Amino acid sequence: MRCAILGDIHSNLQALEAVLKDAHSYGCEEFHCLGDLVGYNANPVECLEIVRELPGVCVLGNHDEEAAGSHELSKFSSQARVSLEWTRSKLSEEHKEWLMGLRPVRQIRRTTLVHASLDSPTSWGYIRTSEAAEFSLACQHTPLAFFGHTHLPGIFIQGENGGVIVGDGLQLPSNKKLFINPGAVGQPRDRDWRASYMIYDEESGGLWLRRLKYDVKSAREAVLDAGLPQKIGDRLITGT
Repeated sequence: MRCAILGDIHSNLQALEAVLKDAHSYGCEEFHCLGDLVGYNANPVECLEIVRELPGVCVLGNHDEEAAGSHELSKFSSQARVSLEWTRSKLSEEHKEWLMGLRPVRQIRRTTLVHASLDSPTSWGYIRTSEAAEFSLACQHTPLAFFGHTHLPGIFIQGENGGVIVGDGLQLPSNKKLFINPGAVGQPRDRDWRASYMIYDEESGGLWLRRLKYDVKSAREAVLDAGLPQKIGDRLITGT
């Protein structure tokens, strides 16, 4: 079975639609989301409605948690605060209940899904180094785990220093645990504006990083039309 692994959609409908079309063309049968469906961009309701109808599972992200709640948002950047407050106003109570029903960690067969880290899933720490990844790898009970949150694609391999950036395809080793980030569908931060996701073939052990052009100008215009901060829209263009 081929699975599409989607991280950090962040209410970017244009990017999500492009990714789903591409994943379907490669025969993906399941679509697993690593959290942060909402936040930042202009189409939280549409993205939420699409994702919850997909065959697959979704885990809770920090933006999902805050968009569905009523906590004070001082720990977020000014742009994130504005977008979360706006997103709260757009989501129905039923949408918020669905988001709050998401679990922070899920296991699907021999694969684990989490938004941030496995050692402390709802502390929302960022895994950017092999040292930080080792804590999650120590808590990982499956050969593979996928995570998001950093918006940076790459793989951390148990016992090895440094992350591996995935190219067009990779045959995964069978004797080591891997902690894998597919990058961000809706807001890449590796200076490549294209939507990022991964395809995982469970039978062959193959993994592909997909980078897709999409109608980024329309996504930016939607941000501005919604009255959200211009910086959020500009980041879509620059991939930062």
